[in-house]
Amino acid sequence: MYDRKKLAAIAANRKKWQDEALVPSLRKAPSRLKRFSTVSDEEIGVLYTPDTLSNFDYEEDLGHPGQFPYTRGVQPSMYRGRLWTMRQFAGFGSAEDTNARFKFLHSQGQTGFSTAFHFPTLMG
Repeated sequence: MYDRKKLAAIAANRKKWQDEALVPSLRKAPSRLKRFSTVSDEEIGVLYTPDTLSNFDYEEDLGHPGQFPYTRGVQPSMYRGRLWTMRQFAGFGSAEDTNARFKFLHSQGQTGFSTAFHFPTLMG
């Protein structure tokens, strides 16, 4: 996505930033956590720059809207042709109760459902 010279310059500037700005700052005020991560436990880096994506393959890693890996949405036209669904995040009693409720809502025209699982299931 970027030419090699530009990526090398960005990497060098990132290293300089890390040594001259980040490390001294962290000496004064250390990070609150040793590791930051997403809800899916994917580690979150301190800084992302184009050199972080030097091996990024547009077709395989990002793709087009409506096509695998669906990182740009499930609709090929994004939301120009079809609005996103407004979903209430909810559970309803037991699994059987929730199933019956969702079937009823579907019969009434509901287009999307976001199920609230019990907390251990939700957090993995």
